[in-house]
Amino acid sequence: MTRPMAHPFNVPQEMHPPASRPLAWGLMVACLAPLPLLGATYCNPIDINYQYNFEQEWRQISYRAGADPVIVNHKGEYYLFVTISGGWWHSKDLLHWDFVRPNTWPKEDMCAPAALSVGETLYLFQSTFQQRPIYSTRTPENGQLTLFNPQLPMVPGGAGPWDPAIFHDEETDRWFMYYGSSNVYPIYGIELDFKNQLNYIGTSVELLKLMPEVHGWERFGQDHRSPITPFMEGAWMTKHEGKYYLQYGGPGTEYNVYANGTYVGDSPLGPFKYAPNNPIAYKPGGFMTGAGHGNTFQDNHGNYWNTGTPWLAVNYDFERRIAMFPAGFDKEGLLYANTRFGDFPHHLPTGKWTDRNELFTGWMLLSYRKPCEASSNQGDFPPSTLTDENPRTFWLARSNHPGEWVSVDLGHECEVRAVQVNFTDWKSGIYHSDERVYTQFKLLHSVDGREWKPLVDLTREKRDRPNAYLELEQPVRTRFIKYEHAYVASPHLAISDIRVFGHGGGTPPPSPTGVTVRRDSDPRNAFIQWDPVPGAVGYNVLWGIGPGKLYETYQVFADQGTSLELRALTVGQSYWLAVEAFDENGVSPATSPLRIR
Repeated sequence: MTRPMAHPFNVPQEMHPPASRPLAWGLMVACLAPLPLLGATYCNPIDINYQYNFEQEWRQISYRAGADPVIVNHKGEYYLFVTISGGWWHSKDLLHWDFVRPNTWPKEDMCAPAALSVGETLYLFQSTFQQRPIYSTRTPENGQLTLFNPQLPMVPGGAGPWDPAIFHDEETDRWFMYYGSSNVYPIYGIELDFKNQLNYIGTSVELLKLMPEVHGWERFGQDHRSPITPFMEGAWMTKHEGKYYLQYGGPGTEYNVYANGTYVGDSPLGPFKYAPNNPIAYKPGGFMTGAGHGNTFQDNHGNYWNTGTPWLAVNYDFERRIAMFPAGFDKEGLLYANTRFGDFPHHLPTGKWTDRNELFTGWMLLSYRKPCEASSNQGDFPPSTLTDENPRTFWLARSNHPGEWVSVDLGHECEVRAVQVNFTDWKSGIYHSDERVYTQFKLLHSVDGREWKPLVDLTREKRDRPNAYLELEQPVRTRFIKYEHAYVASPHLAISDIRVFGHGGGTPPPSPTGVTVRRDSDPRNAFIQWDPVPGAVGYNVLWGIGPGKLYETYQVFADQGTSLELRALTVGQSYWLAVEAFDENGVSPATSPLRIR
């Protein structure tokens, strides 16, 4: 939100690692045996140099942030556009992203920019309630922007366009814009005249509004519990097999339930029909919560992806990150995004996948609630928060001097495959990213907590990685992981979570038993319970509109209990659910699907 002012459930315990590839950015990266169609790994939130947000400088609130992503595949390479970033990111593989600072840029920056690749040209337009230009470029990799339309007129028939999306219908060679960000106004659509610099044709058409009284997931607040009128925004259009999928974000970026939905029509301006499996991208549980306000794009292998905006909110409600999830269309034409284990390591495909879960590495979370020790800490910011899977709590060292350290005890020797270090901005006093802003540190490991060996060395890097994800060159059997500090630009060293992934060395947990579900007198809600599984780290409640369409996941950690009030259902729609357990050794078979009655 950028507001102005059945199988496949079981993942094998052992997944073979990706093929070798060159070292990049001085990182230690995977160099292991190949798996068909599976390449390097990534982990949400996307590991980019999020820019410091000058928007809050007058409030003296300082933080890195990313929101409202659009990833565009332009001539076989990828470009990521994000709210208020002073430019964009370029990647050739969806893993390594380089920031591009353009030759020209509006002084007010861009909120929720619209980007579209057509032929040899990439078009770029910003959210506005005023007359603003449309830019274009044929070489986005080097940042050379030109003015395509110096002053697009005010949109007729609706306020904006704020949160715009531009769509080109290749079959008809017609252009359209969709826009809207409000808890009052709808999503609008209007045709554009390409021959007249993408000026408007006709008047805006009201296309869709939120209906929280019918669609439970469209209710505002944490777990949809606020009476505030929800927000609709972040339009995006995807055409698939002759159908038009008008996507939107809601009900609000400030909470765990930020999600994407879609309506489907036979023409670009509708009429549109609500998709029965909404929301199509939903991630209310786990480390990075929220999946709303993004876009849908295809990679070079024809795989679909859905991007979104997870919620951080340490310094400010609108402090956020960027995520991307595997997406697709099923045989009935339902669009979905797979957020199951959505913030655990996933492979990037080297071909076309057929199983929505096959990109999950099977590398499990080894660090949850594990004990930590630190060289120092300040006040109410202890090292124990480093393993609580909560990005809004953090460890604060007494100084930002090289040599400060923190260690995580995994409890026993495990096979470690990857580590993610998530930095926190705490009273950083930085309002613009520049050459001073980078992160440097080492990771070490030990089997006894006394003798330490090197794991990863980033002390020669000069790259900012606020969510540094490090896939190890080789799996390592070890018990202790230590972070040793070298440099961050902020006057304070603060880390929210050190997340360790791999295998615990045992057998996966059994399936949960005693699963019951009851639909509330308010049919938007359902009450789910199950018996605890000894040793489980957590559970995934898998739900959807049919036994073979359990596309939604709500992750619950075991210490949060064995019940869930699911408040995201649609009145008049039937649902099914199953529950699976996971621990450090793998994932149980899912329970047999139950009808939610």
